[in-house]
Amino acid sequence: MEAVRTGLLVLGNIPHSSLFEVTLNTKVDPLSDEVDVVVYAEFPDDAALAAYKAHPLYAQTTAKVKPLRELRYSADVVAGS
Repeated sequence: MEAVRTGLLVLGNIPHSSLFEVTLNTKVDPLSDEVDVVVYAEFPDDAALAAYKAHPLYAQTTAKVKPLRELRYSADVVAGS
């Protein structure tokens, strides 16, 4: 998991996010422990998120990390809604 976490940390070098974290799941919840690594990021608006995902480093990182994982969950939410 450390190789995945380290690989994902590179995403923090992409501009556009106002907050970016990569952390290991503490797995406190006994009913849901499938996720090992969590990427959490905040963006000021949809345009910033789109620019982040369009950055070349995003595609490079995905190509590097994808073979190291078995599954991926993703959620994009608007805080306070």
